[in-house]
Amino acid sequence: MPDTATVSRESGFSGHAHVAAPPPSGVDVRHDWSLSEVRALYELPLLDLVHKAQTVHRAVFVDNKVQLCSLLSIKTGGCPEDCSYCPQAARYKTGVKAEKLMAVPDVLDAASKARAAGATRFCMGAAWREVKDGPQFDSVLEMVRGVRALGMEACATLGMLSESQAKRLREAGLSAYNHNLDTSPEHYGDIISTRTYEDRLRTLNRVRDAGISVCCGGIIGMGESVDDRCNLLRTLANQEHHPESVPINALVAVEGTPLEEQQRVETVDMVRTIATARILMPQSMVRLSAGRQQMNEEAQLLCMMAGANSLFFGEKLLTTGNPEYTQDMALLEKAGIRPLEPRQEG
Repeated sequence: MPDTATVSRESGFSGHAHVAAPPPSGVDVRHDWSLSEVRALYELPLLDLVHKAQTVHRAVFVDNKVQLCSLLSIKTGGCPEDCSYCPQAARYKTGVKAEKLMAVPDVLDAASKARAAGATRFCMGAAWREVKDGPQFDSVLEMVRGVRALGMEACATLGMLSESQAKRLREAGLSAYNHNLDTSPEHYGDIISTRTYEDRLRTLNRVRDAGISVCCGGIIGMGESVDDRCNLLRTLANQEHHPESVPINALVAVEGTPLEEQQRVETVDMVRTIATARILMPQSMVRLSAGRQQMNEEAQLLCMMAGANSLFFGEKLLTTGNPEYTQDMALLEKAGIRPLEPRQEG
């Protein structure tokens, strides 16, 4: 089976500002992990696990830079789904008001500001269960074209896609599509009932078949077991091609959602999840995503040491808080970590 970097080059994927080198000797790219193997990694003594993950990370990502991504909610609230963690679900009283799709010029203005601040990827999220053909989808396609014209990667998360919609997004220049699995197949029914795990996998297959880079990860802290966490990572790693991007989110418990009483994820759990993801999917960009606002600087740096090489920055992630831009830049500067530069595409 070809490695992910080879697949990316041959398929014309453009989901990475940094293209991972082919795996060096000693770094395995596998797609046949068992649950017991994944759990054995996850439960290693923490310092041993982090050392193993860092060794893999440095062997593949030799420049050890961090990609900065900016995320904008282009259509907020009013979602018909029942995801237990999500403040944008219309059925929950969270204070999030339903808004119309943003105008194209406003989105591109936000993208331009994000680029000026150092972002190489601009992600656009819409609170839809699925994409509907028509004027709104046409506007999203225009947004994608505009973001790419700025020299940035364009990522979108719009819910479920049809095959033709995935192709149209690719033709517009979409670099990556985010569609998280959220949790393990076994725990999924406790979190969501309005779409199935198979629905999510079908959308991922359509994205992949269209030649768009896959961004797919999950959320920890939703009452899942250690086996659930490991099975989520196993499901991701055992796909025919590893996701080019793997966002690891810590639940932000929002008042009004069914998970509002969940305890905050401990740093050690986040580090273990990121380190295990790095070992299982050595060439993927592992993204430290939601939940960073609840972490101190040392916790964030430990996550980066464990293999996270991408951060979302800005004031908020869709509808939940995120560390301020100046804080992020100060943290990277203190740690001597350089951000990835925008890639020049010919």
